[in-house]
Amino acid sequence: MAMSDTVSAAPFPGARFGNLLRFAGLGAVALAFLYVIWGLYMAAQPVYAVLTFALGAAIVILYGWSRFYTWRFVFPGVAAVAVFIVLPVIYTSAIGFTNFSATNLLTLDRVQAYHLQRLVKEEGSKRPFALTTAGEIYFPADGDRPALITPPLGSADPLPAEPALSEPETEAMKAVMANRAALQAATVQTPDGQILTMDGLRAFSASAPFYTLQPDGVLLGADGSRLIPNPEIGFYETEEGEKVTPGWRVPVGWDNFRDIARNEGIREPIVQIFLWTFTFAFLSMVLTFSVGTGLAVILEWPHLKGAAIYRVLLVLPYAVPAFISILVFRGLFNQNFGEINLILSQLFGLKPDWFTDPALARTMLLIVNTWLGYPYWMLLIAGFLQAVPKDHYKAAALEGAGPLRCFFSITLPQILPPSVPLLIANFAFNFNNIVLVLLLTRGGPDIPGTLLPAGSTDLLGSFTYQMAFNDSGQNFGMAGAISTLIFAVTGIIAYANFRVMQRLAAKRSAR
Repeated sequence: MAMSDTVSAAPFPGARFGNLLRFAGLGAVALAFLYVIWGLYMAAQPVYAVLTFALGAAIVILYGWSRFYTWRFVFPGVAAVAVFIVLPVIYTSAIGFTNFSATNLLTLDRVQAYHLQRLVKEEGSKRPFALTTAGEIYFPADGDRPALITPPLGSADPLPAEPALSEPETEAMKAVMANRAALQAATVQTPDGQILTMDGLRAFSASAPFYTLQPDGVLLGADGSRLIPNPEIGFYETEEGEKVTPGWRVPVGWDNFRDIARNEGIREPIVQIFLWTFTFAFLSMVLTFSVGTGLAVILEWPHLKGAAIYRVLLVLPYAVPAFISILVFRGLFNQNFGEINLILSQLFGLKPDWFTDPALARTMLLIVNTWLGYPYWMLLIAGFLQAVPKDHYKAAALEGAGPLRCFFSITLPQILPPSVPLLIANFAFNFNNIVLVLLLTRGGPDIPGTLLPAGSTDLLGSFTYQMAFNDSGQNFGMAGAISTLIFAVTGIIAYANFRVMQRLAAKRSAR
């Protein structure tokens, strides 16, 4: 027994090599994380550096010690949820409490640096120049200022100017034009410490900062003007109270949410888009389910000839990439040259304004979404129908029940319970179906009289996208606030889905 215990306790050579390889891999992972952490720290991103350190430490600890073996199977999923769901949601929600926008992109330090970089030409510092054949900048003698010459362009930064012992051979103005970019980028330092930059095609002159930073943060201009920082709105202001761009990011608390609730130019389009988003998601869910179920029931009819061919043809919209189908429909619904208006015009004398009339644009959106979504439900319901006992239909036929009564009394009650969670998921998907909107209608037609870029067919997701990335103002703060509300609504839908699934599971177990 003792010998067997000794033998079993001795590690195998392969196990030793495996442990060595594992620890070497963990060491490489730790070094890679340290490199990324250092880069984030040097980029002045301490929060991301701490989060990256926590992630790297968790990986090394969990996969380095055997006592945490069971956690290794849970950690990848938890880490993925934290990195790709929780952190983006927290970051987006945090933006909703700031004034982050196209005019408030920078930090206060960068805004100060931007204003301090403004230069003004010093009076009396202008000096004519010429470009020599060797690529040097030559300043002829000017009054009591001696002639100066620099090394060739690009040899140093700044170019030190030394007294010229003789007059060099210079190029014509054509050479100056050819080297204009290099001359504009060049700075010249004179023996007395002045920094000269290009001032037109014939002269260099010294520049000085227009603003100087005072201890209280005020920027004092060379002409006596003052820029006063306002930390509440994130802008420098003149003494008359005018904002000076660019601004910087500052917390604004609940201001964005108050604007959503109180400002009519913001609240009204958001309420309208919110109601349309719910309507669109609900009608899309009902229409795709109804059309898919109807086609699945028809294809299951035993007397239907060529059912396999019909099934293949009807599933084709599901096989074609959605963005291709959407772009094709955009051409079909073209008000002037589309085939749909051409047919309606020939048959009924109608040419609907699909893209300019709000009601017709929304109808078009539902038609296209139904076309894209019914094959999924057709295939799904076809599978559910296989579980419906055929004896029920035989018994109903003996009692004289027709097809409609069989469907509503037998088929629908048995396929609806397993479909409910999927219907809720379908509602949640269409609630954020911004790809369809952006490709088909681009949110149009516009809603008149709004302070934000809002369209009649915009969903909350596409409305937020347009505001954050397509609008000239790029109001990321307002977009973050609206996204926070979308997160809350989607979370409620997900919770409802979870509760419905729990109840269905409880009913099945009770049976």
